[in-house]
Amino acid sequence: MMVNLDAVSALSNRFPENKINPSLDRILMAMDLMGQPQNNFKTIHIAGTNGKTSTSRMIERLLRSLDLKTGLFISPHLIHPRERIEINGQIISEIRFQEIFDEVNPYIEIIDQKFQDSPMTFFEVLTAMGFLAFSDEPIDVLSLEVGMGGRWDSTNVVTPEVSVITSIGLDHQEFLGSSIKEIANEKAGIIKENIPVVISTQVKDANQVLNEVAANKNSPILRESIEFDVLERTVGIGGQQLNIATPLGTYQDLFLPLYGKFQASNAACALTAVETFLGKKLESELVQEAFAEFKSPARLQIVKRNPTVLIDAAHNISGVQNTLEAILETFKFENKILIIGFMKDKDIDEMLNLLKGFAQDVVVTEANTVRAISSKDLLNKVNSIANFSKEIFEQKNSKNALDLAVEIAKRKSGSSGVIVLGSIALAGEILQHSKSI
Repeated sequence: MMVNLDAVSALSNRFPENKINPSLDRILMAMDLMGQPQNNFKTIHIAGTNGKTSTSRMIERLLRSLDLKTGLFISPHLIHPRERIEINGQIISEIRFQEIFDEVNPYIEIIDQKFQDSPMTFFEVLTAMGFLAFSDEPIDVLSLEVGMGGRWDSTNVVTPEVSVITSIGLDHQEFLGSSIKEIANEKAGIIKENIPVVISTQVKDANQVLNEVAANKNSPILRESIEFDVLERTVGIGGQQLNIATPLGTYQDLFLPLYGKFQASNAACALTAVETFLGKKLESELVQEAFAEFKSPARLQIVKRNPTVLIDAAHNISGVQNTLEAILETFKFENKILIIGFMKDKDIDEMLNLLKGFAQDVVVTEANTVRAISSKDLLNKVNSIANFSKEIFEQKNSKNALDLAVEIAKRKSGSSGVIVLGSIALAGEILQHSKSI
């Protein structure tokens, strides 16, 4: 079925989601006009710099294992905007996506008329669409991921049963602040009065802010390494084996088919959040089954073998650090071929410093978006770094970049891995291209 361009093109013409229009007035008016759909189900609300999408997905999967009808709202999408809205583990159809847009659009037009200087943004409209879709089902509980920040995010019109804040680092400084403390204060905007908050391991400045906000709002706080923790983690074939302690018990022999210490932390956060939501310990067998079947696209996702092709959505400093650590811990490639492309507004120089010497061959490319740094400009940056890699190639088109990297890997003797990272947009494009290699 062809993608219905009416909804997609109308959304694309709105204020982009990589920018914040700091106000909840528009989304609150939308909720009023639509009859407060966000109040027709329970919610677990997730913010953070890294790990919030995987954590949101884990929360949804655990809830679904309990025979609850679930919703999942995540961002950004990899390929199509409708990926952001899932019901019972299924992305809504193209027909349903268009139907929801058609239902919401009359209200959007009213709001745009009132706020002519600052009409509803791309993300605000999608948030309204999601709330309507979940209300219409109706679902029992929603795993709701923040888009950017927290305080002014359009998802922040819910009163959740539990709030979750994953790892906080530097990203979107233009809108959230230049320091960890400032960014943490924005993320802490989802902490509500008397509502428990689950917090992953944080750097000192973030931890201080989150603890202060939780105390001021009388919010019970559950902290990784204090109230819950990953007791044991063993790297294995296809993932890792975990033992996790939560406030209400211990869960052993949990196989998680994801790579990296940070994903174990996400799993502990998700499990604690769902346990807090229920107010009781989960059955170990259900947790084992839910984690064993878990998938998180473009999170060190293997899309091809011989040579191995890994796609990751890492796009900021801490995300790249986590991904590199996970690769070095898990994969013993004799040859690494790196495909990179970044957005212009990211800390490209610092990410390149992290990537220096990581791979023998590097292919620089660009995602098909105006936000991307051109492959030519990225090539110049890479070439300015001494000993970045043995060979450096440029391919403007991401499909050509993938084809070249795979060809290079095939020519090598010994085990080879092609690793894609740098932006979510690039990860989505390569994910599509990988179907034909």
